[in-house]
Amino acid sequence: MDKRKEKQFKMLDKRLGCWQVGFAIFAVALIIHLFCLQILDLKHYRIKAKRQRMANTFVMRGDIYDRNGIKLATDKVLFDIFLRKADMEDHTPEELATMLSPILHIPYNTLLKMINKDTPFVLLKKGADRETRDKIAKLHLREIPMDKKNIRIYPQGSLASNVLGYYNFDADISSGVEYTAKDKLEKVDNKVSLEKTPKGDIIYNFGTDPLATIVPLKGEDVTLTIDTAVQHICEQELYKAISKFSAYRGAVIVMNPRNGEILGYATYPYYDPNNFKKASFLQLKNWTITDVFPPGSTFKIITVASAMELGKINKYSRINDTGKMKVGWWDIQNYDYYKHPNPGMISLEYLFQHSSNVGSVRVAQTMTSQEFYDILKKFGLGEKTGIDLPGESVGLIKKPHKWDSSDHATMGYGYGASVTAIQMASIISAIANDGVRVTPHVIKYSDEEAETKIQKVQVMSKEHANELTEILMNSINNGKSNLKMDKYNVAAKTGTSRKPKENGTGYTNKLYTSTIGYLPATDPEIMIYVIVDSASGGEVWGSTIAAPIFKEVATQVAHILNLTPDKHDVKGSKN
Repeated sequence: MDKRKEKQFKMLDKRLGCWQVGFAIFAVALIIHLFCLQILDLKHYRIKAKRQRMANTFVMRGDIYDRNGIKLATDKVLFDIFLRKADMEDHTPEELATMLSPILHIPYNTLLKMINKDTPFVLLKKGADRETRDKIAKLHLREIPMDKKNIRIYPQGSLASNVLGYYNFDADISSGVEYTAKDKLEKVDNKVSLEKTPKGDIIYNFGTDPLATIVPLKGEDVTLTIDTAVQHICEQELYKAISKFSAYRGAVIVMNPRNGEILGYATYPYYDPNNFKKASFLQLKNWTITDVFPPGSTFKIITVASAMELGKINKYSRINDTGKMKVGWWDIQNYDYYKHPNPGMISLEYLFQHSSNVGSVRVAQTMTSQEFYDILKKFGLGEKTGIDLPGESVGLIKKPHKWDSSDHATMGYGYGASVTAIQMASIISAIANDGVRVTPHVIKYSDEEAETKIQKVQVMSKEHANELTEILMNSINNGKSNLKMDKYNVAAKTGTSRKPKENGTGYTNKLYTSTIGYLPATDPEIMIYVIVDSASGGEVWGSTIAAPIFKEVATQVAHILNLTPDKHDVKGSKN
């Protein structure tokens, strides 16, 4: 019995010895580990701790200006006023309510109820201005922290809203230039970080820049090509027509064809970016770059340009216009067939003056499907223009091997392909610019930026472009067009096209009416494109709806830009 107990005691002593050795090893390992952390690897953990206390300084988004320095978008600083219950040691709820009620413009009883809420933090006022913030700061209330935040404001209201877009700081969501220029607007070269306590108070040390704690950093400003005066005229004249004809939507684009700068870009419907959350999807969408449509008779310019560039016709060519014709199963006739049933051999000037469908089909038929397709692609159909706005569509044009005879024919007068408004503006601007297509853009770029952002493509010879301009100009000057101007020669064409159904099969009874052209025609400085969707009331044609807008915009913009009149320079004109 004694031997058994002795054996048990020895076994227990042995186990205790093992535990002691284990604890000793653990203690030594712990000491070594702490030594490594606190002595050998001290710098690493100091940096890590410092990072947890770091916070970036307040950064404001850059401003957006028009080409003349008028501010279109800027940041405004507001403050959210909180109550932190843990720091309520020096004042009672009643005292706080008494002090803050007149500053926050909140009734005493209402504010007292807010202060007495059973939550660690209470939001007392959201979006207070700087004056309110300064008044509270003078009270030195440690229990009232104030968080600084940005909101984006647009001083000109809805002006150029679909160009500027909007910016939502809370969700970091943007559109328009606010999106495409985001990197520049938010670019800060020397971003400063400060150490802060868990409560948000700045920790000052020898390395703290005192100026950085009070002066917010700001991104780079962006200047647009938009001219506010031109933009206002475009929006004003467009809105008048939309209201008068109860139209669904419309657009006016004014561009310098020489350098691709867009001076005016009005779209309807528009919205106020200051209240973008209340805008509908239709208002927020810049439909001129996202939606496609059949261009109608304005496309006849491109058809004639294509045939001239391919050498199929020249400025002296005569086209057999029979007034109507049959292609496949389709009957095609001129809109004025009953007035001019069989014009006979017509000039290109007559083709544009009378907007001859048959003449345009005959011109299109001088080219093979592949030839026509290739030159249209060269002009930019079925391709993005590269405009510096988000959401651009490529348009629609079928591959030539899928064309039948009716596709080929209707392509000639603007029904075989679907385009965006900015595509049409870009293509016609190329003709105005000696055959050189320049990337349309709304942001003003430096010379270095322009090298990568703006492309120049020769899509047509200078000789053919100038000859076509002369034909278009004479079609206006020598005819009865309401686009004729007293001081300036205008090279332009009106258009009317049926609106396709949303499912893509067939057409509605609504019409697109449009006018596109440039002036002074002898030395073009502005290209103007007007399009109105689904106007109603009276005769709905490009010449009755869009042309008057074009002429009024052209007249006022020519005055704003002080364009030199060129009527006296024209030879062969009867006016």
